[in-house]
Amino acid sequence: MESKLVDQFHFSSTVSLYSSNRWWSGDTVAVVTGANKGIGLAVVKRFAELGLTVVLTARDEERGKKATEKLREEGLANVRFFALDVSKAASIKTFVSWVETTFGGLDILVNNAGVSFNDIHENSVEFAETVIKTNFHGPKLLTESLLPLFRLSPSISRILNISSRLGSINKVRNHNIKATLQKERLSEEEIEGVVKMFLEDVKEGRWEREGWPQIWTDYSVSKLALNAYSRVLAKRFEGGRLSVNCFCPGYTQTSMTRGQGTQTPDAAAEVAVSLALLPPHELPTGHFFLGFGPYNQSRL
Repeated sequence: MESKLVDQFHFSSTVSLYSSNRWWSGDTVAVVTGANKGIGLAVVKRFAELGLTVVLTARDEERGKKATEKLREEGLANVRFFALDVSKAASIKTFVSWVETTFGGLDILVNNAGVSFNDIHENSVEFAETVIKTNFHGPKLLTESLLPLFRLSPSISRILNISSRLGSINKVRNHNIKATLQKERLSEEEIEGVVKMFLEDVKEGRWEREGWPQIWTDYSVSKLALNAYSRVLAKRFEGGRLSVNCFCPGYTQTSMTRGQGTQTPDAAAEVAVSLALLPPHELPTGHFFLGFGPYNQSRL
């Protein structure tokens, strides 16, 4: 596997937006985080329309329940809700226990939950710790906690991390940090070290001159770390029955972008779901997918 996220994307002719190779059934369990609105909600709806059993999770219990009830009113009775705050270890522990008790396992995890406290043209790091905790440490802890529950069947279990090209290596101007993240044998400890360094730079007020990404810096670093972790995890399970990929939906009309964007959440969800449901013989691992079909993709 290549050691870095490259920024020259190539088109893949091996995948299509829709596949006739339906490998899933009503017993296939997909978990989607941060799913009471936006891309997450659209992903849940598309999974449900395609017949999977879907778990809609949201930090806000009331909003999550309302979103689930609305989908059920539309005839999608295969959607379940469970409150989950990925920034809290206790919430993750409770959720994982519920998944095991209720379903015995899962097949697909879409880590969609994420936050940013900046307007489009702002770049404050006032809430950097919260952003890192929610966008990186939370998905990582949830993933690690769910790993024993993935059904490693011939159809291959799947993790799709909703990420961003803002977390690309080329956004980093600090050569030492870039060299660390480009290591062939990058470790989780080294990723944590990079994140810790960033938070220390924020605390000491030197983050602007230390070569971190210049746009939505805290959000970008959180996605930089998520991409790096995805690569390490994909390598850990390389040759096994677990696929780990990242998908950047691009500039999408969500609450994070204040409704601005070039595509709708539904359009982004179509691509995300098609990637998550690729037939086993077409399913890659350790890839970063950017935008819309034909897919732009690179190795993580």
